[in-house]
Amino acid sequence: MNQQTESRAEVSVRWLDDGQQWAWRRFLEGTSRFYEALDRAHDVGMPLTLSEYHLLAQLSEAPERTLRMSALAEFLALSRSRLTHTVDRMEARGLVERRPVPGDRRGVNCVMTDAGFAALVDAAPQHVMAVRRLLVDVLEPEEMATLGRAMAKVADAARAEVARAQDAAGQAGLRAANV
Repeated sequence: MNQQTESRAEVSVRWLDDGQQWAWRRFLEGTSRFYEALDRAHDVGMPLTLSEYHLLAQLSEAPERTLRMSALAEFLALSRSRLTHTVDRMEARGLVERRPVPGDRRGVNCVMTDAGFAALVDAAPQHVMAVRRLLVDVLEPEEMATLGRAMAKVADAARAEVARAQDAAGQAGLRAANV
């Protein structure tokens, strides 16, 4: 056993009880199947993939339909690399454009084009019908409200965890650079 394995073995784990395990497994299956069905709905009947739709929806709600690439990556919970690949594909189709951020040589904005807005408007009815069919109409109104509150807490906790890991990685990089 190496030192890392030994330190992991010494950690006290609070295992999930039966009810928590059941809920966790339902969450995994439910979200996986929901995204599978919503992806399929986008692939079959819409001009945009689910990730493209999500990106354009974020831009449509931003002032001047414009967001910095870094902010867009944060909103979409994507790595900058993955966002760059998605924007490359969408830019080739004329749905978005990249433009420099005024006064910031390194900053880049992602701007929704009129063609991108038209594609979003075209896809929105089928997207909303699929979300209703797969989620909203399946749950009671109180369940939907509870789901929204619960997922906001999950998103906050996950965002904080990622930020802590990025901070720790940054600190480790600084220490290594100073050695």
